[in-house]
Amino acid sequence: MDYIKKLSRFILPYKKYAYLNIFFNVLYALFGTLSFVSLMPMLDVLLNTSKRITIKPIRENFEGISGFKDYYSELFNFHVSSKIEADGQYNVLILMICIVLSMFLLKNLAGYFSNFFLAYLRNGILKDIRNELYVKVIKLPIAYFSEKRKGDIIARISADVNEIQNSLLAILELLVREPLTIIFTIIVMFTISLKLTIFVFVFIPISGLIISRVGKSLKKHSNRVQIENGTFLSVLDETLNGLKVIKGYNAESKFERVFNNSTSRLFKFSNNLAHRQNLASPTSEFLGIVVIAVILLYGGQMVLIENTLSAPAFITYMTLAYNVLTPAKAISKASYKVKTGNASADRVLEILNTQSPIKDNANAISKSDFNSEIAIKNISFKYEDDLVLKNFTLKVPKGKSVALVGQSGSGKSTIANLVTRFYDVNQGDISIDGNDIRDLKKSSLRGLMGLVTQDSILFNDTVKNNILIGKEDATDNEIIDALKIANAWEFVKDLPNGIDTNIGDAGGKLSGGQKQRLSIARAVLKNPPIMILDEATSALDTESERLVQIALENMMKNRTSIVIAHRLSTIKNADQIIVMSKGEIAEQGTHTELLAKNGVYKKLVEMQSFE
Repeated sequence: MDYIKKLSRFILPYKKYAYLNIFFNVLYALFGTLSFVSLMPMLDVLLNTSKRITIKPIRENFEGISGFKDYYSELFNFHVSSKIEADGQYNVLILMICIVLSMFLLKNLAGYFSNFFLAYLRNGILKDIRNELYVKVIKLPIAYFSEKRKGDIIARISADVNEIQNSLLAILELLVREPLTIIFTIIVMFTISLKLTIFVFVFIPISGLIISRVGKSLKKHSNRVQIENGTFLSVLDETLNGLKVIKGYNAESKFERVFNNSTSRLFKFSNNLAHRQNLASPTSEFLGIVVIAVILLYGGQMVLIENTLSAPAFITYMTLAYNVLTPAKAISKASYKVKTGNASADRVLEILNTQSPIKDNANAISKSDFNSEIAIKNISFKYEDDLVLKNFTLKVPKGKSVALVGQSGSGKSTIANLVTRFYDVNQGDISIDGNDIRDLKKSSLRGLMGLVTQDSILFNDTVKNNILIGKEDATDNEIIDALKIANAWEFVKDLPNGIDTNIGDAGGKLSGGQKQRLSIARAVLKNPPIMILDEATSALDTESERLVQIALENMMKNRTSIVIAHRLSTIKNADQIIVMSKGEIAEQGTHTELLAKNGVYKKLVEMQSFE
């Protein structure tokens, strides 16, 4: 259970609830045992088999450990005999029944309070693990998610964390309540009959060995279920995101097959896991019945033939044996939960222990202003094997707009990813005002920049809350001003609730041009000194492009901008245009200068239709 040590930091903040749970579990085990022990004097009174003692025993007459037991047994019988003499046998029986009921009441009260405090422990651990996972997911680099399925990550944060929670609770059962119940009960069983208890315990190791063999393969089967559960959620996520394409290409049947294959595998793996889990209960129950049968045979001989054990003592012994079998069965189930949770813990710990290659240096500094230039010096970069950028050098002076153009795959968007430090360069360096961006705090670096991407990333919330991501404490007037600059107020003011209108999942209630203008308004509200526009108009129709282009021009006034463009009509007025080809600079200059060169840029222009 090494993973429990790794997760112990999640338990420590709630240790007081763990202690209270342990305390009440001790009481539960104690009163649980006493509740069965109290049956014996009740049966003695009911069957009129209690030993009548009229003279109070003297402690000095009893020696050794066995004498200790005999003394208190006779002392109890003395008080019972006196009570029967004074009040009658039936009244004493009522008193004994009340004692039995009191023991069971105290046992159940202790059980309630142990679970009461356990609720704070289990739900607190669940909350903290999920919070830390979420923070970790946010902090991990973009590259991590290009290799992982979103559905798998969702499965780890939801289903796997639930399995860990159940596993941790099972361990508390394994360590406290059930073992103590067994220990207390066995102590009493030894006091009733040493010979019978030793005989019974010959069979317990055999039972434990059989049960342990059943659970050996649970971790492997549980891991397969969790992995397939992640695949299932990923297929569902991709389906919901791509419904238009699926319907447009009549691909429903193909995706049905993919989904059905995943659910079929999940069905198979879940059945295999369930079969092994379900085998625990009948196995432990049958072995328990075998033990009870052995006790009946051997104990019956002691009662009926040898007369070395009284009938009430034997009946009490049988109930105590049952009191051992019930927690033993619970322990076997809990051990299966631990094995299942172990597989889930490995998947969760894989995320929690993942080290981000993009992190702040120990001596990273904060920078709140931009004064001179962005300098990209001899950088080379590759996502996997092939270089996307090769010895690329570029300077972007303050207040100037630089446009990057070129065919797909030429490395334009990679520049945006590197400047914002979503990735780190393999060679060379990128600096702002002479400070290498790797020496700046990531939050400080990104605080200097506004980003508008080709895909308008909006959230299922109001217009206002989507814009406020740019500046959380902005007033409504500031939001409206940003919307006006982004050329978005003209449609926002006509929405049912204005800026308080919910725009649906991913802004689904808006058109492409409207979504893009809201993205621009968000960047305007942030008001950063550096703006990065990554093909902000490439997915729009001509009319929407015109409106968005006006918004971009409003935003870029007196602002340093790196513009990555597919449509060349949007960057004619840039101070400098960089034409890229296979990760290198093919040409650079103004729009007019590049046309005059009659080179790569002019060919790109001729391929597109200018208005």
